[in-house]
Amino acid sequence: MVPNWLLWARELQATAQTGLTFTQNPYDRERYEAMQALAVKMMAECTGSDLAVTEKLFASQSGYATPKVDVRAAIFRGREVLLVSELIDGGRWTLPGGWADINETAGGNAVREAREEAGLAVKVTKLAAVYDRDKSGHPQPYPFHIYKMFFLCEVLGECAKREGETGEARYFSIDALPELSESRVLVRQILRLYEHYLNPSLPTDFD
Repeated sequence: MVPNWLLWARELQATAQTGLTFTQNPYDRERYEAMQALAVKMMAECTGSDLAVTEKLFASQSGYATPKVDVRAAIFRGREVLLVSELIDGGRWTLPGGWADINETAGGNAVREAREEAGLAVKVTKLAAVYDRDKSGHPQPYPFHIYKMFFLCEVLGECAKREGETGEARYFSIDALPELSESRVLVRQILRLYEHYLNPSLPTDFD
């Protein structure tokens, strides 16, 4: 369950961000800035984060506030699934993926992530699921609201891998999954994606 304080802090931040985007009244601007400062204090206090870091995180957001989009590429080989080790999460494993980039389609982001993190050229075959992160039971509640998009992908060949946040890419049996980076993907999500892989006619899952 997402704690109420996090929902309230997000709503304060989103209201302040959207208000600062559209208001032309200097007094309203002061009120929205005060609202944003309150959201920063709530988030920093309740998470134990540095106030300046949290303030910078919120200040970097502009325009109408909308959920962020996380895109993941699900690649299966028989009863195996391809996972990459997440270096910034102690080497735990996840599906290739990350934040969607601007000026790139949702499916194109999945293709890029598979190339950069796993060194594989792929094509997207299906949007299998769109999950609300809050409703999925991921640990470590995030400051912003997130939609997670899972695409089934088919391998076309190998290509150069980008070195950086992820390490090794490896296939694992779905019956013997390694320790996952559960902030990014859950066992039940992988198993559900496997069902889509076995039965492509299943409709896309969504909350």
